[in-house]
Amino acid sequence: MKKFFIGLILITLLFAVQKTAVIEAEGMTCPLCTSAIKQSLRNTPGVIKAKVILNTKKATVVFDDSKTDISRLLHAIEAVGYKGKVLEVDK
Repeated sequence: MKKFFIGLILITLLFAVQKTAVIEAEGMTCPLCTSAIKQSLRNTPGVIKAKVILNTKKATVVFDDSKTDISRLLHAIEAVGYKGKVLEVDK
């Protein structure tokens, strides 16, 4: 029983640091734009998953908030020539 509770606490801590951000990427016009933004986000330390959709001009990013933050995600988008605007951040 003791091992169960220790495992449960560790799992809770593991998932407690993951957050999801939805960021609007202004200026995307083609599939190459989405690829550039996705690659830049994925190369950011702490990013677990990045999905970019051209039609909605939105990037959904799952990240470890103990390793990165919103300003770094926005910087990753700006580094490839686009402007990011945070629409939503949740856990």
